[in-house]
Amino acid sequence: MKKITHFFVVFGVLVAAFSCKRATPAEYLPAASDPELYHRSIEKLTEVIIHDIFTPPVASRIYTYANLAAYEAMVPGFDNYKTLGGKLNKLGQTPKPEAGAEYCFPLASTRAFLNVGRTLTFSANFWDDYEKTFYEHYKKAGVPADVMKRSMAYGDSVAKFVLNYASKDSYKQTRGFRHTITNEPGTWVPTPPAYADAVEPNWLKIRPIAMDSAAQFMPPPPPPYNLDKRSKFMQELTEVYTIGNNLTDQQRQAAYFWDDNAFVMNVQGHVMFANKKMTPGGHWLAINATVCRDKKTTFAPVVEAYTLTSFALFDAFISCWDEKYRSVKVRPETVINAEIDPKWQPFLQTPPFPEYTSGHSTISGAASEVMSKLFGDNVTFTDSTEHKFGHGVLTFKSFREAAAMASASRVYGGIHYRSGCEVGLVQGKKIGLNVLARAKTR
Repeated sequence: MKKITHFFVVFGVLVAAFSCKRATPAEYLPAASDPELYHRSIEKLTEVIIHDIFTPPVASRIYTYANLAAYEAMVPGFDNYKTLGGKLNKLGQTPKPEAGAEYCFPLASTRAFLNVGRTLTFSANFWDDYEKTFYEHYKKAGVPADVMKRSMAYGDSVAKFVLNYASKDSYKQTRGFRHTITNEPGTWVPTPPAYADAVEPNWLKIRPIAMDSAAQFMPPPPPPYNLDKRSKFMQELTEVYTIGNNLTDQQRQAAYFWDDNAFVMNVQGHVMFANKKMTPGGHWLAINATVCRDKKTTFAPVVEAYTLTSFALFDAFISCWDEKYRSVKVRPETVINAEIDPKWQPFLQTPPFPEYTSGHSTISGAASEVMSKLFGDNVTFTDSTEHKFGHGVLTFKSFREAAAMASASRVYGGIHYRSGCEVGLVQGKKIGLNVLARAKTR
């Protein structure tokens, strides 16, 4: 009887010892490095950005710092990747992990991302609900408790570093300013239905991430305001009016697909209400997710792709907004209503800021150049980003093809002149190439 008892005691000890066996990095890293964990975190940030109604330029800032933190917290664990410290504008050297200590760097990376995303947005309850179960993935992967704690602490230190960097980009100093309307002929004035104030008139003062200054890629001036029928301005205005009155189904589809108006106002009688939608920057990051998933891209290059694309979007908004409030060009709707047809309405709702250059064109040109470099020139993908908002699904043969349609769609939508779109696309491409030249990740 004693022998049997002894056997079960020994057996129990062995089972307990086996069950408490510490997982090695080789055992837990495959699951902990699942890129889907990062994709989901990006999608959660986008959900919060939409809910909190951040303007497209501000949204690009949030994406940039969150992804920068994730990238820098990832780098020590992946030999092929280099820190961006000292390469971006006024970015110092990122905190280093403890030498010789064991870390799960994918966990540190996502932790840094979530920390920055939470800090730069408003809806804490969204993050609370998400994080309640999110970190369970790493526990289930077998990441030891001490490694979990150490990795999350390292992610927090990188997040703190990036948030300090973000705090010095002049964002706080640009809050609360309004654009002064001059009413000079050809200059921007508020447009229907909300007649809202101009968005982010001081965005040009935000510190770029890779550009030397907001004006580094200053486009040529727009065609001057001239109501003579033979003028370049009037020719472009007439084109917008004519296209708007004779839209094909394909043009309607393109315009609606790329609408990406973060806050669309609806007027029904005396009632006005708003719809929240994807920002244009969020749309391009969703395309990034689609292609990464299609290609089964692993964790490190996924974080790299989001980071560099975010940089391109951020600098593109700064450059574009710099020109918008330099030229302060009037929107087509305003001139058409005053000079041609007082009842005319564009297919899309005119966003509340000056026309030149086109924001969609500039950021699409920038993002498409970065993604073409990372994934290839001819990558076919199906974009269903806006499907849940009722905007359909389209397939493209390349990122540049998608960018060209996004640009042209603004003319079809009746909210931009041809020059604002074509010049903006070129402007954006230069910005994207500059990001690739400055932000050397490998």
